[in-house]
Amino acid sequence: MTAEGLVGADDVRVTPEWLALREPADAAARSIELAARAARHLPATGPLVIHDLGGGEGAMARWLAPRLPGPQHWVIHDRDVDLLELAVADRPGPASGPGPWAGRAADGTAVTVEARRGDITRLEPDDLAGASLVVASALLDMLTAEELPAMLEACIATGAPVLLALSVVGRVALTPAEPLDAAVAAAFDAHQRRTTAAGRLLGPDAVAAAAGHLGMSGAEVLVRPSPWRLDASHAALAAAWLDGWVAAACEQEPSLVADAVAYRDRRRAQAAAGRLAVTVHHADLLALP
Repeated sequence: MTAEGLVGADDVRVTPEWLALREPADAAARSIELAARAARHLPATGPLVIHDLGGGEGAMARWLAPRLPGPQHWVIHDRDVDLLELAVADRPGPASGPGPWAGRAADGTAVTVEARRGDITRLEPDDLAGASLVVASALLDMLTAEELPAMLEACIATGAPVLLALSVVGRVALTPAEPLDAAVAAAFDAHQRRTTAAGRLLGPDAVAAAAGHLGMSGAEVLVRPSPWRLDASHAALAAAWLDGWVAAACEQEPSLVADAVAYRDRRRAQAAAGRLAVTVHHADLLALP
């Protein structure tokens, strides 16, 4: 960025601090209905083997493991070794009550976690062998039009349900509204669809693309909304989200930079004062073979 006070969009993402900040909002947003539907299609006997693609520090496991019967073995795939170390150290378990995660399933049986470093866009057939369920969270919109089908084919080959949570769908609402909101939102969506060295990112088109591909395989595909609803109790997350949202928009559309710092700072002040409400729309997708 060229304007003082604006940092690059990537500078506020995919750090342990950012993931920890967003984890409560993610947990509140994910579709409990789809998690329950997935649970009803899991094997009745034997330990469950759950592969979490791009699972980072294990937030999806912490949310989902207590909603599934056990015993469970989670295999968390990511290319970030630092995040994987956190995933193994911070075992999934109930989110209520004091103390560390208990590492227990819905019925109290044990949950184990395995970290597996690798590129989920280059999955081999053996990488998901024995899967009872394949999951991912906040992943689809970061894939390219070429990467998504390849990843989904590896998931389909397991014959297991596939639960893909929290993909952006290109709609954001801020209250109170401001004239610059629409321009920033449009530039951000264009940034989400930008062309990278790996190809064109799917961004807000990812859910529709995934649903179409999975449906062509014969799977039953269910899509449900999973919006972030940020209010005064989420002031720190709203401020961090605003930083990334505005920075990405300005990287895509430099003409916004002249007004962006004042706009972002004004919105941050509203969030800190409890006067800003933000809804960031996402969708969850469940494919049942």
